[in-house]
Amino acid sequence: MKFTQRLAYYLSGFALGLIILMFFLNGKNASCDYGPNARTVKNISSKPITYTNEVSNFMVNQSIDSSTVINLIKYGNVDFTKSNTELDSCKIYHIDNTYKDKAIILNVENCDSIAKILVMSYLNE
Repeated sequence: MKFTQRLAYYLSGFALGLIILMFFLNGKNASCDYGPNARTVKNISSKPITYTNEVSNFMVNQSIDSSTVINLIKYGNVDFTKSNTELDSCKIYHIDNTYKDKAIILNVENCDSIAKILVMSYLNE
């Protein structure tokens, strides 16, 4: 059997396998979050989020709504050097992101059943 024939058989089987996988995985919420940043953000985003009074006041003053905060967490970068992950009960994560071309930081307390935003401020303030 020539190389081109073997390659054709391989590619046809590979294509058939991809079609079968697409059929079985269609509509499923499958994700590949293997990095520590992605796992942390996914864990925080899956919980109900509460705010301290200072964060609520900051959100009102800056016209930031809760869906924007969720996006800031979801697309933010977790800085593990500034985070406190040594705690037993609730770990505190430092998340950096930008909002309206300004650098913004969030300190999020991640507990078992709830995530609480402790600090939200612009970086230069």
